[in-house]
Amino acid sequence: MGEARGSSLVYVLVVVLSLVAFGFSIAAERRRSIGRIVVDDRANASYCVYNSDVATGYGVGGFLFLLSSESLLMGVTRCMCFGRPLAPGESRAWTIIYFTSSWATFIVAEACLIAGATKNAYHTKYRDIIYAQNFSCETLRKGVFIAGAVFVVGTMILNVYYYMYFTKAVTTPASHNAKRANSMVGMAGRA
Repeated sequence: MGEARGSSLVYVLVVVLSLVAFGFSIAAERRRSIGRIVVDDRANASYCVYNSDVATGYGVGGFLFLLSSESLLMGVTRCMCFGRPLAPGESRAWTIIYFTSSWATFIVAEACLIAGATKNAYHTKYRDIIYAQNFSCETLRKGVFIAGAVFVVGTMILNVYYYMYFTKAVTTPASHNAKRANSMVGMAGRA
């Protein structure tokens, strides 16, 4: 009938960009920096040496792909506020609910990804010389990137529903316009 479904290209791009961000998040968790204690006999000191800094790049990559997914969707829908007005009804209510929910999960996902990448980079860039006997090398807490990955998937699902209800709320069915025209004609003849 007159019900719109939205552009399939937008759906595909939002899902693909979000899944790539999810993949980067999982890869970042698997490649977190791990430190080991090295004893320097000449200086009589111990310090931490960390393995590669790959997780930081994966975390930033996940951050950027999720940001591009959200930017694409907000650009297409004009952030729900600057385009055509939404038709009153159930679709508008669901659009607003999914819009706010997707932004909430997006902010949490981005915070997890960028905080994990920053903390991971900090641990791999600096060596702390410790003169105490019992110490451990600080690393990024396990699960930060996984939390980001979970919120990436949540954002993706909410964005798909947001776009679906947004297209329903923006377009008005042809039958609705026809009824409106007929009611106006009848009222004009009686005056």
